[in-house]
Amino acid sequence: MIRFPHLGITLEHVIRSVSIGGFEIACYGIVLAFAMVTGLLLAMKVAKATGQNPDDYFDLGLTAIVVSVVCARIYYVVFSWDYYREHLSEIINLRRGGLAIYGGVIGGVLTVVVFTRLRKMKPLRALDTAVIGLVWGQMVGRWGNFFNREAFGGYTDGFFAMQLPESDVRAHEITDMMRAHLQTIDGVSYIQVHPTFFYESVWNLGVLLILLFLTFRARERYDGMIFLSYLLLYGAGRFWIEGLRTDQLLWPGTGLAVSQILSGILVVVSFVLLLIGGIHKKGTKEL
Repeated sequence: MIRFPHLGITLEHVIRSVSIGGFEIACYGIVLAFAMVTGLLLAMKVAKATGQNPDDYFDLGLTAIVVSVVCARIYYVVFSWDYYREHLSEIINLRRGGLAIYGGVIGGVLTVVVFTRLRKMKPLRALDTAVIGLVWGQMVGRWGNFFNREAFGGYTDGFFAMQLPESDVRAHEITDMMRAHLQTIDGVSYIQVHPTFFYESVWNLGVLLILLFLTFRARERYDGMIFLSYLLLYGAGRFWIEGLRTDQLLWPGTGLAVSQILSGILVVVSFVLLLIGGIHKKGTKEL
């Protein structure tokens, strides 16, 4: 059972998996698969609408999905090595989550660079198109965390506060503050937390709408602008949201969250590059 007390919402039967022919399929995996497929279709639609070949993006998308999943897992395992070095058999087990989006983004960008070189495509234009499918996939994919009861934040009594059964959550993600505010309802102990997966999904919706506006309505646009805008906007949101989470991947030997460090760097770098690109575009127009 998952409860949102201040919204008056109680979800009594939130399943983790479905059984098909005796084989258990995790809802997390189903949601991610749906996010990837629909994200690919959206990128193809944008490609067609902007005068590009959708088939190129179909081939690119299939390749990028495989590479991105592998890179997302590697990224997660590397920064969780204290755990995985004692549980090597779990490295390839994705049923309970364990994909880091920044690892997936890195894998996706590398795939675009290599693929566009082989296909004689413009890499920056390809990134502008593909990133719209990416942010859609991130928006939808975050709901896989909902089914897994993960990617939540610390204790809150705010309007969107979410209550999860203590027994459904990994013990190391429960903070002292959460334990101090445990609530027992009908014999079940609940922690009350920020639904950060929801915050990020809504933030990504806003990012998607802005990117679509820039793609189809911006008066002046240059190759790479949409991709840089994604890095700036997503990075800003992730920097804030990551600070709320209790399952942060930490830089070894420090208490710093890897995603916050990377988000901060991306925000600064992308902002500077957007300024440079805008100045260059203006100067070229004046000439």
